[in-house]
Amino acid sequence: MSWTRRDFGRTAIAAVAAGAIGRGRKAAAAQPVARNGSPHLKLSLAAYSFHQHLPQNWPKRDRNAGEAAMSLLDFIDFCAEQNLDGCELTSYYFPAEITHEYLMQVKERTFRLGLDISGTAIGNDFCLPEGPEREAHLQLTREWIDYAATMGAPVIRIFAGGVPAGDSEAAALDRCVAGINQSLEYAAQKGVALALENHGGITASPEQLLAIVKRVEDSPWFGVNFDSGNFHTADPYAALEMIAPYAINAQLKVSIHPAGGERQRADLGRMIEILRSAGYRGYVVLEYEEREDPREAVPPLLKELRSLVTL
Repeated sequence: MSWTRRDFGRTAIAAVAAGAIGRGRKAAAAQPVARNGSPHLKLSLAAYSFHQHLPQNWPKRDRNAGEAAMSLLDFIDFCAEQNLDGCELTSYYFPAEITHEYLMQVKERTFRLGLDISGTAIGNDFCLPEGPEREAHLQLTREWIDYAATMGAPVIRIFAGGVPAGDSEAAALDRCVAGINQSLEYAAQKGVALALENHGGITASPEQLLAIVKRVEDSPWFGVNFDSGNFHTADPYAALEMIAPYAINAQLKVSIHPAGGERQRADLGRMIEILRSAGYRGYVVLEYEEREDPREAVPPLLKELRSLVTL
């Protein structure tokens, strides 16, 4: 086909106009996850389950730094001993200085033991106002997107944060959405998904969480981390049903704590059924937070969960 100068000019003008329209158009909001096939659940364990035994390099939780009874590599070995499909390697238990060589050691160990790295997690706060502290949290997110991509971890659990003193929830929500969208653009380039967890603060209720989700730009690299123990509403099960269609990662805890009620043993079968009803396909990650020694308490819980996810 022969192109004239006039044809080229028309095409260039049309492209510029289309770009202008695209920039002016409001981005579509995040939608429930589109999935093919029937529900399919795999089993993983979060490193946080051993938080009393692992070295903690997150500044807010460094009480046992240097006194750890096990390393992250020991945790990986434990997951293989339990014949799991995967392990979640929470960021808090990595060395303070993370090298490429260490990431390769983790990647080699998990691969050799037949484990997926089902994901990781960071302690970010996107509600912070503009300034150096907020930029540090955005930089932390970018760094962990890079680490996840290097290790082959497909998803990072991220938090929203809380309303700063003297601020409004509306303003904090605006900043949170902006932080997620900014980080999501980078995550999509690296092939790492971001899963927003229902973790108190401005995600304490399903309505609050979904108010954020529905303002995040529509992307296959974004969704919700379904945490079964973090809603303290009147009916946590009903709250979880509301967010399950958006789940790209799922964590199960042993207990729930309904508002105005006592802490109680969670109905794990009901949790699994909520995920199945939403068509969930992916990892179910046990995050053990009870007082008993996880080395003794976790194996029977995994046995129970395995019987539920393989129905």
